Amino acid sequence: MSKDILSSNFFELFGLPVSYDVDLNKLQQQYMALQKQVHPDKFASGSDLEKRISMQQTSWINEAQSTLKDPVLRASYLLKLRGIDFSLENETTMDAAFLMQQLEMRESLENIKNETDPLESLDSIAEKVKASTVVMMDGFSQSLDNDQLDDAREWIRKLQFLQKAKKEINALSAEIEDELMR
Repeated sequence: MSKDILSSNFFELFGLPVSYDVDLNKLQQQYMALQKQVHPDKFASGSDLEKRISMQQTSWINEAQSTLKDPVLRASYLLKLRGIDFSLENETTMDAAFLMQQLEMRESLENIKNETDPLESLDSIAEKVKASTVVMMDGFSQSLDNDQLDDAREWIRKLQFLQKAKKEINALSAEIEDELMR
């Protein structure tokens, strides 16, 4: 069992370049390979030390995979690797136009059930969120590549809003579909 798993950064752990653009297929393949090496079941008859290290490594691998899969967490982690402490809970954008767009979208979501075809309306909003997310992710990547770290932070702040909107849209879609099935 390799102890260096716990001392490598998340990108090194999976043999990926330190970049915002991550090959998610390679990430998943490496994740599965690492889990086979260190999974606690493999050390069920091992010493207490081996079991504890296995649990620590499994936890580290799980955290690394979750972080690199999620666009906002990955962006925040990349800033952390550059020495910038970015707390997702304490960061928000001050871009008034963007915030106004978010408020308007939230109002649309609140009233979506009154629409003639609420699922079609939700799909339309989801497409806009997806397109905006791509723009934000590209903006973050370019800012990071150009070492414009203040701009990169702002892109993450906006991405957080879009990620939350996506979750709300998915939940609302499931809720409407359940109601239609009754």
